Amino acid sequence: MPGVARLGSGIPLVARSREMTRLRAALDEAAGGKAGAVLLAGDAGVGKTRLVDELAAAAGDALVLNGRCLDVGETGLPYLPFTEALGQVRDAGLLDVAARPALGLLLPDLALPPGHDGSPAFSGLPSHVVGRRPEQDVGQLQLFDAVHGLLGDLADQRPVLLILEDLHWADASTRYLLSFLLSRLRSQRLLVVGTYRSDDLHRSHPLRPLLNELVRLPAVQRLDLTPLSAIDARSFVAALADDLPDDVVLEVAERSDGNPFFAEELIAVATCGDGRVPWTLAEVLLARIERLSPDAQRVVRVASVGGRSVRHDLLRAVAGMDDVQLDGALREAVQHHVLLVARDEVYTFRHALLRETVYHDLLPGERVRLHAAYADRLASSGDRGAAAALAHHSLESHDLARALRASVDAAREAQAAGAPAESLRHLEQALQLWSAVPADDRPTGLTELVLLRRASSAAGTAGQPERAIAFARTGTGAVDESDPEAAAEMWRRFAQALQVLEGNEGEMYRAVEEAWRLVRDRPASPSRAWVLAVSAAALRQDRAYAEARERARMAVADGREAGAEAAVADALTTLGLLEEPEGEVSRAREHLRAAVACSMEAEAVSTELRARYFLGVHHYDLGELGEAARVFDEGVARAKATGLTWSSFGLELRILQVLTRYYIGEWDGAATAAEPPGLRVSSTVSARLAAAGTHVAVSRGEFEQAERMIGELRADWHRDLQIALITGGTGAELALWRGRPELAVERIADAISWSRKEGDWLLAGIRLAALGLAGHVELAARARRRRDR
Repeated sequence: MPGVARLGSGIPLVARSREMTRLRAALDEAAGGKAGAVLLAGDAGVGKTRLVDELAAAAGDALVLNGRCLDVGETGLPYLPFTEALGQVRDAGLLDVAARPALGLLLPDLALPPGHDGSPAFSGLPSHVVGRRPEQDVGQLQLFDAVHGLLGDLADQRPVLLILEDLHWADASTRYLLSFLLSRLRSQRLLVVGTYRSDDLHRSHPLRPLLNELVRLPAVQRLDLTPLSAIDARSFVAALADDLPDDVVLEVAERSDGNPFFAEELIAVATCGDGRVPWTLAEVLLARIERLSPDAQRVVRVASVGGRSVRHDLLRAVAGMDDVQLDGALREAVQHHVLLVARDEVYTFRHALLRETVYHDLLPGERVRLHAAYADRLASSGDRGAAAALAHHSLESHDLARALRASVDAAREAQAAGAPAESLRHLEQALQLWSAVPADDRPTGLTELVLLRRASSAAGTAGQPERAIAFARTGTGAVDESDPEAAAEMWRRFAQALQVLEGNEGEMYRAVEEAWRLVRDRPASPSRAWVLAVSAAALRQDRAYAEARERARMAVADGREAGAEAAVADALTTLGLLEEPEGEVSRAREHLRAAVACSMEAEAVSTELRARYFLGVHHYDLGELGEAARVFDEGVARAKATGLTWSSFGLELRILQVLTRYYIGEWDGAATAAEPPGLRVSSTVSARLAAAGTHVAVSRGEFEQAERMIGELRADWHRDLQIALITGGTGAELALWRGRPELAVERIADAISWSRKEGDWLLAGIRLAALGLAGHVELAARARRRRDR
């Protein structure tokens, strides 16, 4: 067997002291209670993995967690780097899934938590628009809160170093979770280090906008890992192969362009080959493969089609070798540093570039046959993630019918796992394949209309409202009224998508009415109950109160007959909102309490939070602040327990909790509740909470802090009118306390002018006008004292 070259990991780190100093300093700060994140950027092969390995080795008593992203198609599991990290937490005996059931979404060998069947847990249109926000996936929010809470708990015990490699391959759900975590880095003893290839980030790469957002966060820093200098490259090559002639050392150092991985491969050729040094990287990498025996080369080629990492059982099934022959080939590939042995009988290419080179060197027919072999093996697998991998291999082997079926299954699996962006990707692929697959080969019971509705829902919950509307609008043009309930569901979905963006009210009401037309003469069913509930909510928004009441009552009756309890709860909330303006206080309260109980029984968490919010507002508007505080406290606790703290109604409950505690004199509790979630101040969530918190800051006399907050929040008025209404008032109060009535009048005029752009806000206008009047009174008193005319 030919000789084997050494790897750079076998020698001391060369010429990276500056970068290691920064990383160790960040880890020391995290250990001291100042959480942070470092985004490590560099070209492929420049040494990012070696650097984070050195940091992990120097982490002392910190808990080190590692996770790696893989290229799309290599794995069917979203959140892969977090899944790997969570597995390490479990292996260390530090994971209690019962305490946070949503974490089961990240563990492929566990059953999904109850309720995650892929069906949306939303009521449709909210009966009261508390601020237009994208639709949100309940499972995803619960998962994000659970991961954030787990890392916080671990960091309470000892410092935590979380390393996430190859973020340039991160799926959308992983990117969302990373953004969620980094924006909440505060006082945890946690350092997150993420690596990515800077040379892979083309202009339209999805990681680019996220990086631009993350580097603006105060806890996040970027560290660029540049190629080695000419002197350092020579030192690296000399240390790695001290038996090479000086002229070869110089040639390898020069040809490597300061890239350690390229240098390793050049040295391998120079020490184990015929002495000639090839020019291109592909030639260098293939030279390593060509030194292997035919069996080992065959295994490496098979493995390259499986992805960066591949399980032993898959390799055995696809390679077609007996166990002795396979083990010998694998041992040779490992000894020559082509493959590495990971845990759980998984083999991984030493570097992604090596796998890519081998894969692209395959002949087209060979590549198709191997993909087909993987697809045949995966078709009988029941593992989570197998459907997405099956879709990938089926598509690459031109088996479109199987790719369609697998894409549909993968979308359902991703939705159940709280990964709507991945669900959308699979649904889009299924829609692209639909017309290319003969009708007889399509999944039984599935229609293009169902795919469009699912794609619209997935786009909405993935934060892409424009695409959600586009899918739903296409679906409404393809409805078949011979199936009126399916058609009504499509129109209801269209209305649901439209309500997220401003300026679509007219079209939204027309969509609701079209849905109602289709099921008006149908018997009771879940679809009809939901159409009625959504219709009642829309009519109430349009101030058609009598008709809204009638449809809400019909929704309750239909829902109870059809067993659609979530629709019943939604309609009961609407009825409660309709009764109160009529003076029927006790009946309004009865409906709202019944809505809470009904939604809890149906496990419709979003509908439950909405009902709790309006029950609290009911008490708040009646001046029953003690009871309102109790309801809001219970609602906030319920939102936290279900992972929906920052969902639409979770946020509304939190804000009213701040205001209610403030008004009843519990200022410490109000200040705690107003504590932002760690997002930068320009986010809507953080800005609305900070606005509510200005009440406490002004009243406590914390004038400098209040002035700073109110000044910063002025730039966020466009995000939500409530920010303008609250800070316009507290800003005026602050100015009056500081003896500047002219500024108070100016701030009130600004807030009133802004509110008029959004419509009539009578109650808010009364408060602002009163404060403005107080400012004018003070100005008049000053003028009188100066005897101004």
